[in-house]
Amino acid sequence: MRRARGKRKAEVTEVPCVSRRRTEGEEAIQEGRRRAAPSVREFKYNKKRVRLVSQGSDLKDDARCILYWMCRDQRVQDNWAFLYAQRLALKQELPLHVCFCLVPKYLEATIRHYRFMLRGLQEVAEECAELNISFHLLLGYAKDVLPTFVMEHGVAGLVTDFSPLRLPRQWVEDVRERLPEDVPFAQVDAHNIVPCWLASPKQEYSARTIRSKIHAQLPEFLTEFPPVVRHPHPPSCPAEPIAWEACYSSLQVDHTVKEVEWATPGTAAGMAVLKSFIAERLKSFSSHRNDPNKAALSNLSPWLHFGQVSTQRAILEVQKHRRSYKDSVDAFVEEAVVRRELAENFCYYNENYDSVQGAYDWAQTTLKVHAKDKRPYLYSLQELEQGTTHDPLWNAAQLQMVREGKMHGFLRMYWAKKILEWTRSPEEALQFAIYLNDRYELDGRDPNGYVGCLWSICGIHDQGWAERPIFGKIRYMNYAGCKRKFDVEQFERRYAPTHSHL
Repeated sequence: MRRARGKRKAEVTEVPCVSRRRTEGEEAIQEGRRRAAPSVREFKYNKKRVRLVSQGSDLKDDARCILYWMCRDQRVQDNWAFLYAQRLALKQELPLHVCFCLVPKYLEATIRHYRFMLRGLQEVAEECAELNISFHLLLGYAKDVLPTFVMEHGVAGLVTDFSPLRLPRQWVEDVRERLPEDVPFAQVDAHNIVPCWLASPKQEYSARTIRSKIHAQLPEFLTEFPPVVRHPHPPSCPAEPIAWEACYSSLQVDHTVKEVEWATPGTAAGMAVLKSFIAERLKSFSSHRNDPNKAALSNLSPWLHFGQVSTQRAILEVQKHRRSYKDSVDAFVEEAVVRRELAENFCYYNENYDSVQGAYDWAQTTLKVHAKDKRPYLYSLQELEQGTTHDPLWNAAQLQMVREGKMHGFLRMYWAKKILEWTRSPEEALQFAIYLNDRYELDGRDPNGYVGCLWSICGIHDQGWAERPIFGKIRYMNYAGCKRKFDVEQFERRYAPTHSHL
């Protein structure tokens, strides 16, 4: 984006200023940002991260502010979309506003997810206030509330973040159609390290085919962030105070799925989890990450999903320990970068990412051939949801998800494959798996979740396995195989059924 006529030179020096007392680790990270640049204005911003959604790109001379429509990436620092919006505002000497559109419902999200999100957004609002940036919580769908906000506030340019999923992409298109033609609209991939549209121009077949493409571009994109700084151009009028508790009355979601105790929302808490992972669990990540009884995982997925912590920041911090834990660092990069961006790629280029039709032809064919095969057990959605199958390991994995909002990564594939084995069709299996994942997992409704369910049930790149009932040529997993990997009885005891887990 650029102003139609000449730009004025800013006369104010931007100084980072956050009143909350930082921990030693947080201060070290902030110092790293300052070393990258005093502010994003002096930083060599890689514009490949940005793409124009609107046709026009010129900023109006008489506009009053720049607006960042925060959606997927719900944090202030380490946010390329936020930084791009501040960069525009600093160059044009305009106030910076941030807004979030709170929709009354979103797929299978429950109060568990909304409370985690809203408490994180409250932290965002507080940090924005400390940085002289107005934060607005708009109630309703973006197409209904955002264009009016843009016109009323004299917005010069609109910036938003990126999601490859169907509904968020539709929200962006709906807003684009309703924006005034003279307001340029830009999108920044602030979620991926290598922007999704640059990582590959097509749907990739597997991690094997995308890995080299990602690694070839990491030197360009895996950089330190500059800081979002105290904004020197105050808004002409302050944002309306947000009645956070009153926001819940606008929601149309299930209130029976309760919050989890282990995960505190917000960027500060997420960064503390990252710190504890590096200090306590990174050393055993490569050797024990597939053992559900070992404390070896990062546990970062809820904060990464809601964008409260940047994956790029996690990688920057973890890589500082490559000399001590090379195998673990490499394994973490593989999962957090290559596998995660492969899921983004799949959802971006495959509109049927949540349907059996999204699987490859060979997988659809082999499942169709075996669609009428006799199932050893048939369970209803309610029986699955309550974890009352004959399989104690499957029940334990399901109850971990219900109670804690997470399931160990090794068990996610076993869990999904058993749903295929115990339901009437691949279509029903995928529908049930997505429903349960999205309803209970804190990181549900995510490319990782959709791809995990689809690839477990429909194989995708599982070709080469021996033909067997129900699964055809798709990889099979069973209880005996899990027993060879870890102590399943220990895991089962930990998540033994109770009478009040739902």
